[in-house]
Formats: sequence, C-alpha cells, structure tokens
Amino acid sequence: MRKTTLVAAGAALVLTLTACSGNSATGTAQPAAAGGQSQSDGGSKGLASPFTDAIQLASASKQGTEKSKSAKFTMEGAAGGQTMTATGAMAFDGADTKFSMTSTAAGQTTEMRMVDKVMYIKLPAEEQKQMGTDKAWAKISADGTDPVSQALGGALSQSAEQSDPGKMLDQISKTGRIISSDQTELNGEQVNHYKVELDVAKAVDQFTGQVPAAARDKLTEMLKGKDIKIPAELWLNKDNLPVQVTMDQGPMMQALGAPAGDAKFTMKYSDWGTQVDVTAPPADQVVDLGELMKKAGR
Repeated sequence: MRKTTLVAAGAALVLTLTACSGNSATGTAQPAAAGGQSQSDGGSKGLASPFTDAIQLASASKQGTEKSKSAKFTMEGAAGGQTMTATGAMAFDGADTKFSMTSTAAGQTTEMRMVDKVMYIKLPAEEQKQMGTDKAWAKISADGTDPVSQALGGALSQSAEQSDPGKMLDQISKTGRIISSDQTELNGEQVNHYKVELDVAKAVDQFTGQVPAAARDKLTEMLKGKDIKIPAELWLNKDNLPVQVTMDQGPMMQALGAPAGDAKFTMKYSDWGTQVDVTAPPADQVVDLGELMKKAGR
C-alpha cells in the first residue's frame, strides 16, 4: 500500500507543531494588554516601543498567547526539498491541545484533526481502496506498533505539549538575542518587527524537547559544543501577540548530518482568542492505523 498521504501528513504535522508552542488553556479569552514598554507616538496607533531585551520580549508575548489561548494559523515551510503548507485553527492546552488543519505536502492535500490526544487523518478514496477499507479516517495511536504509527505517534505525543507559540518564545528567552527591531505595518496592522538569533549551545534541551526520548540523548550529544545560530523573525501586534513568525532551522539540521537545503517555516496567526471547536470523526468512519497495517500484512 502507498503511504504517501500518511507520510506527507506526518511531515506537515511535525513541521507545524515544531513551528509553534507553550502552556495555555483551551477556549476563548480577551487579548492580553501590551507589556511593559512606554507607548510610542500617536503615529503608531498605540503600539508599544520595541523591547530591547530578549527575555522581556519573550515574557510579554507569552503572557499574551497564554491569555488568548487559541488562534487561526497558516504555515508555509520547506524541508529536504519538500514544500509544505497548512491552514487551520488551534486551541493551546499542553498535552490536550486540539486543532484542525488542511495540509499540502509531497503533492498530497490532507485533512487532519487532533482531539483528545488522538490524531485523525482523512484518507482519499483511492487510498481507502488500496488499503482495503471503506473508512474515511485513519486514527494514529501513540502506542501503535506499526512503523508509521511509531513514527507519527511519537511525534504526536512529544509535540502536542509544545504546540503553541510559547515554545519558540521559551527558546528566545533562554537562547536568543535581539539583533534589530523596527516598527512597520503588516497586513494593514501596525506591528513591532524583531530579528533575533538563537544560540543552540545555550540550552540544547530547548531544541530537542519534541524529539522522542529514544533519540533525544543522541541528538543532544551531537549538538553539544557546536556553534549553531538559528535566525528568526517575529512580528508582534499592540497586544504583543505574534502575527507572523519565521525561522530557519537549516544550521541545526546540517549540524545533525542532514543534507544542505531548506529548513525554513513561516507561521501566520490571526483571530487570537477565537473559539476553536474540533470533534473526532464519527466512530463508524474511523479505522485504527495499526490494525489496518496489520491487516494489510505491513
């Protein structure tokens, strides 16, 4: 059977969850107030002056994401020569984070949902036929024994707890420095724009936390002592909420032995505090991926 949809979906999932992160609660809340800095002149429409310290920047923005708790997002990224895109909505609640998104990777467009710590991937009719099922959705269990479930389930369990922008903000707080800042307009909104640099050597664990435990120690050892700087940019609105985030993880991936190439992503956020309702597909339309693989003799 072909695994194109499942592998593509998994790649998009990992890239999307790695692009985000923090500790908040599911639901809707009021946007956070602008943090700590004196207000700029009226031309900035209430936009606070940019922070000059990375710790203050990360703290103020994380307060905003934790209060808002949810957002809509779009993602564009590239890794290993493959371009990936996704759109969706996410409610941040640690291990209970839930989201729905539609991703396109490796030429396949796939609908995914995560709810109650379970990931569901919609199977195209062609793949249903090839896999010998009439079920429209495959369920991936973190404790599945088949290779695909092990790969994606491990990524799911490790990444779900880190799937709001707080993860990157933690990385900035512990490993980053602000290279430059300015005030500009993005999509008709006044924003503070920051260019930052993350020093992996300052806190290696911040960059390996989403990796399954079996591989974490090896990756941590490979990164230790290496001078790896990761460039990133943030655009924050007047409430210190991320509007856009970009990061280039190429230097770290190459340090881990990956071929040179793109490892960049851009996350765009909107509608902070929006209500996010995600439900599992009807039970009679769901098949367990592990059981399906076993039935297919894979």
